[in-house]
Amino acid sequence: MTLNPADRWNQRYAQPEYAYGSLPNVYFQSRLDELTPGTILLPADGEGRNGVYAATRGWDVDSFDISTEGQKKALALAKERNVNIRYHVGTLDTAPFLNQTFDALALVYAHFSPDTRSDYLASLVNLLKVGGYVIFEAFSKENLLYRGKNPGIGGPPDAGSLYSLQEVRSAFEHFSIVELAQVETELHEGLYHNGLGSVIRFFGRKL
Repeated sequence: MTLNPADRWNQRYAQPEYAYGSLPNVYFQSRLDELTPGTILLPADGEGRNGVYAATRGWDVDSFDISTEGQKKALALAKERNVNIRYHVGTLDTAPFLNQTFDALALVYAHFSPDTRSDYLASLVNLLKVGGYVIFEAFSKENLLYRGKNPGIGGPPDAGSLYSLQEVRSAFEHFSIVELAQVETELHEGLYHNGLGSVIRFFGRKL
């Protein structure tokens, strides 16, 4: 039986270990540390490793995901680190966010269905203030080659859910680009992102 997306992520996050570790993504951490703390939105924040890190750096954090188990782990991690985050369970259309509210938007391995991705990313960009920043890291389409050699690197198994440089450039076309690059990188993130992979990184400011 095929699980629906919420059940699949709940099953993964219900295990005692943090699926992708409790430390923040390295690229996210490096770029966030360049910014002055304000309000930040983290869609698909899973077990909260990135949202909780942002809170420890003084950010006012809103995270959301479709997983109730992810929420439990994220709130437990926030309590352990002695910070607070707001974690909403649901989809973007049920989330209580207003346009041009956030100073930063972080998308870390937020892979969406190709038939809805463009509209979804556009809606997320609308939530960002003019002058706000996007921090983005996700697997590139070429990661399928790495995944074939080492399934432990993780990432979606279909090219449609992965990103190309042009797709990322188009999604953030009204941004001043600080960085847009496809890079080979070694990941050590919990149980499911381990080894050499291909990712796309974007850091930019909304015009």
